[in-house]
Amino acid sequence: MDYFILREIGMVARCVNSISDIEFREISLEKGQYLFLVRICENPGINQERLSNMLKVDKTTTAKAVKKLILKGYIIKEQSEKDKRSFKLYPNEKAKEIYEFLRKEEDYTTKNALKDFSDEEKEIAYKLLNKMRLNIEKDWEVVKKGMNRDYLD
Repeated sequence: MDYFILREIGMVARCVNSISDIEFREISLEKGQYLFLVRICENPGINQERLSNMLKVDKTTTAKAVKKLILKGYIIKEQSEKDKRSFKLYPNEKAKEIYEFLRKEEDYTTKNALKDFSDEEKEIAYKLLNKMRLNIEKDWEVVKKGMNRDYLD
């Protein structure tokens, strides 16, 4: 029975991603690029490593998404003054203009997903999902470093 919980979460995530990929085609965003763009708009000057950790994706996925967003004219990549090996990511005006549209879409999807939930149910869902994320994040940290999860206690 327990595995049904993660399967439900997976189905919710795939539905949301599919809807977003279709909705955001008109603004040339595809395959989850909106997630990167929203986080960059909300965290101007973020570096790619922090962005990867925030979204729980590998560095290669982030690098590809950032490159595409630069080519599409949504973000600017600037070399860090403190660490010349690091780059900071900033939204440009085009990104700032569509950010509100992206947030409205996110709000609509969130409202729809939580329809008929009481405030208490929303709080419980958040707390439980947050607890699950914290549990699984330990495995994610190990696996992203190329280690086997068998080594965990």
